[in-house]
Formats: sequence, C-alpha cells, structure tokens
Amino acid sequence: MTATILIADDDAVQRRLVENMVRRSGYEAIVVEGGDAAIAALMAADGPVIDALVLDLVMPGLDGMGVLAKIREADINVPVIVQTAHGGIDNVVSAMRAGAHDFVIKPVGIERLQVSLRNALNASALKSELRRVRHSREGRLTFADIITRSETMANVMKAAKKAASSSIPVLIEGESGVGKELFARAIHGTSDRSTKPFVAVNCGAIPDNLVESILFGHEKGSFTGATERHAGKFVEASGGTLFLDEVSELPLTAQVKLLRALQEGAVEAVGGRKPVKVDVRIISATNRRLLERVKAGEFREDLFYRLHVLPLTIPPLRMRRDDIPNLLRHFLARFCAEENRTIAGISGEAMAGLSQLNWPGNIRQLENAVYRAVVMSEGEQLGLADFPLIGAQPLAETDEPLVMDAVLPRMAHNVIPGSEVPIVPPLPDAGSLPMLAHGEMRPLEELEADIIRFAISHYRGQMSEVARRLKIGRSTLYRKLDDMAANEEQ
Repeated sequence: MTATILIADDDAVQRRLVENMVRRSGYEAIVVEGGDAAIAALMAADGPVIDALVLDLVMPGLDGMGVLAKIREADINVPVIVQTAHGGIDNVVSAMRAGAHDFVIKPVGIERLQVSLRNALNASALKSELRRVRHSREGRLTFADIITRSETMANVMKAAKKAASSSIPVLIEGESGVGKELFARAIHGTSDRSTKPFVAVNCGAIPDNLVESILFGHEKGSFTGATERHAGKFVEASGGTLFLDEVSELPLTAQVKLLRALQEGAVEAVGGRKPVKVDVRIISATNRRLLERVKAGEFREDLFYRLHVLPLTIPPLRMRRDDIPNLLRHFLARFCAEENRTIAGISGEAMAGLSQLNWPGNIRQLENAVYRAVVMSEGEQLGLADFPLIGAQPLAETDEPLVMDAVLPRMAHNVIPGSEVPIVPPLPDAGSLPMLAHGEMRPLEELEADIIRFAISHYRGQMSEVARRLKIGRSTLYRKLDDMAANEEQ
C-alpha cells in the first residue's frame, strides 16, 4: 500500500495544488483545513495510518507551531514538512526546533516536494525499523512493531491483541517466514507478563532423546553426560511465556509429558523425584496444518485441543501484497544504514515486479532479497537487475492486489473530492475499442482515452499497474487523465 500524506492548509487553492502534486508523486492524500483537524486525523484510532504531514505554518485557530507542539506532546512519530509564504530564518529555526523534518516555501514545486517527501519517508522508515530491531533485542516487541496495513491481516491483529490481554493458549499457524515468532513476541510484549521471561524453543531442532531434558530439565547424573542439574525451559519461563515453535515436530513420547505438564501446571525433571509447579503461558506455532497431523496419527488429539484454544492463521505474503511496498521501504532503510550505502529507492518497474512474485519464503525471503540488492547494487536506485528473483520466479496473476492507488470514482463528477485529479469511469464495452464509427476512423485521441479507461477498469483502479502495463510513467498517466477530463467538459 502506498504511503498516505496528510495536508493541512486553510487555503483551498493551496490544498488542491499540494494534493494534486502528492497524488502525482504516487502517494495517497488526505486534506484538512486547519490544525485541530490535522491533530484529530493523526490521533484517530480507526482512521488511516498517516506517513507524513505537509503543514502550513500560518493558519487561523491552531497554527502550524501549535500542531508541532501537540505532536510532540502526544509522542506521534510522523515526519512533518512545514510550508509557508513567509520564509524568514526565524520561522525555519523555530519549526526545526519544534520537530519539523523539512521546510518549503510557497508555492512549492513538484520536484522539491517529491524530494522532501521521499527523504521524510525514508528517514521515518529507518527510525521505525531501528526501533523495531532494538525492541526485538530487548524483548519489548509490541503490535506497533509489526509492519502491516493489509486488510487481510486486520482480523489476525485484532484477535492477537485480544489474546494478549489474557493467558489463553494460542496456536499460530502459517508458512515459514510469515512472522509467527514476531506475533508470539508481540502478544507477550503487550500482555501483563511483558516484564517476565519470553523463552523460545524450536521443537524441530531438538534431538528426540533430548526433548524431555530441554523442556522439563534433568537432575545431575540422571543419564550419561548429565554432569550437572538443568532446570529446563518450563522453569526458565515461569511467570512469563514459553513459545513452542514447530510444535508439530515433537515426538509422541514428549507429547504425553507436555500434555501432563499443561494439565497439572507442573513439570517433573528427568531423574527428578517430585514435580515442580510452574506458571507459564503457552504460545505454540507450526508451519503445518496440525489437525492433519492429528488425523495422520502423528500428533495427539488431546494435546491438540490443549494448544488449539485460540488459533491464529497468518496469511502468506502473496495473500497480502499491499504490505510489500511498506516492507521494502523499511528493509531498504535498515540495510542501507547497516551497510553504509546511499540508495534513493526502488524503481517502479522493480517495485511492480517484486509485488507480483509469489514469495514462497514470505517476509524472510523478501528481507534477504533486499539485503542482497543493497550489498550488490552499484547504482543510486535499485532496479530490475538488482533482483534476479523477478526473472527467475513466475509472476502472480495481475488481478491480485498490487501497489494500490486508493481512488474511489464518483460517477457524478470526474474528480476526486477536493482535488483536481480526474477519475475516469470504467469502459462499458471493451470489445468496441478498435471499431470504426459510421465508416470513419476514430481519432487517435479517442482510442487512447478508451484504452486508458479499459485499463483502469481491468486493473481495478491500480494506477501503478495501469501505468506499467501501458508502458508510461504515472505522471504521464495522470496528465492524460487531466486532458481527458478537460475534453469531456468541452
């Protein structure tokens, strides 16, 4: 999903000009008339996520400096680009000290605004990614650290947040690389156990003869090689959360003892004489369908129902392609910082290609692809040549969500409300495109307009995909739409 820019300006003409430039630059735009409305949009719990704010300094009521102060008080992490017709040095200094990221003078040109927005979004992505990495290392991950805006993920996030407020056992299912452990850590970090240990165990990486020892502990001398006492993961996680990754790989003998531990809230170490009480919240995960393992006799049915109290299924990346641009921005910012590289961004062709890959390795594969591209690239922008996967893997069907341009047509008007960007209704009869009218050749301009209408209808308003398929730039596409709207008004 493309970035969303909030525009706050009391001048209607300036609002429309800036909104038009923002949309031509490939971003979504939301416009408000004053400072109070800007703060309300930024703090709305059910509103769209705002990626950057273009703020007029001089407004009636709450002015730009007041908005910056409230943003700082509310600890809202959004880059702000201030604009004013008064470009005095005092204004610049005051705005920057108040937390503004950049400063532009009215009337701003589209090239200057594009550079400012790109730099602000890159800086914000880097800050967010570094915060996420720091939280991960410190064991303080929350749902705010999960990078997603996909509607497909909305129900998963909602259920996970509800689970965090209790100690209910959670089973997370999903393909490898979708972020199952990230969700487990976010549930723990948001729960009242967040100050207690989070202990992760990869059940598929433990030898069968050591599973019981690692999970439940052992006494000194209980078996050959047990030279000292080991408490076990259950005891280590007592008071906190035990994450059983790849739980489907547990051998049946260990499953019996795990079931008993969950039922009684106590574990008995190998070679131990009495059980030890533990208070552990269980979150388990698997990349297999656990119910099918139960039917195949490879997983105990009674243990399955102990773990499968609140199931969460994380969809693969190919089912939430609108998350790809945002993930790319975060990974690019982090790896550029880690590798000390200056890369402006990813080309439109590469972005479209990456958004159509099936990504069998999901987010982990996408992350590694960006890492490789940053290290190997010799240019200032990542292109198709920097991502060999684009040519090596089959592309997805184009009717799946891509880099979305959220444009909602209004049939009574040919413009987006509050903007000058035209919206063209779908072409009713695609089969008539090459036909002649009354024996005469239709003008090239009309044929081109019909093709654009058909493309917008066919690709469901995904303007990035429309431009790519027509082999023109997005700015050219929007210009042609402007011309078509002007011709229809005549």
